[in-house]
Amino acid sequence: MKGGISMNITDVRIRKVSDEGKMKAVVSITFDDEFVVHDIKIIEGQNGLFIAMPSRKMGEGDFRDIAHPLVSETRNKIRDAIFEEYDKVLAEKSAEETAEPAEEE
Repeated sequence: MKGGISMNITDVRIRKVSDEGKMKAVVSITFDDEFVVHDIKIIEGQNGLFIAMPSRKMGEGDFRDIAHPLVSETRNKIRDAIFEEYDKVLAEKSAEETAEPAEEE
C-alpha cells in the first residue's frame, strides 16, 4: 500500500433500515476509531444489493461521490463489512418480529 499506511474498519453502524423502496439502509463506517464516513447507502439494484458512497447532486441530475475508495480491494473490504453487519441487523429484526407474542383477544 502506498505510504505504508493501512486503515482498519473498526465500526459499522446501520443507522436506518427500510423495507420499502430501493434504499434499504443508511450506514456509517469508522476506520481505526479515528475517521468516520456517514451516509453510505445500501441499495437494491437489478442484480441485488450494492453500496453507494456518499454523494452530492451536481446540476442536472448528476451525482458525484464525496468520499470513495480508490482501489477495488478497499471497496470490497468496505462492502463486505457493511453487508456482514446488515445481515446481523436483519437477523435480529426478524428474530424480534417472530418472538413478539400474539395479542390476546
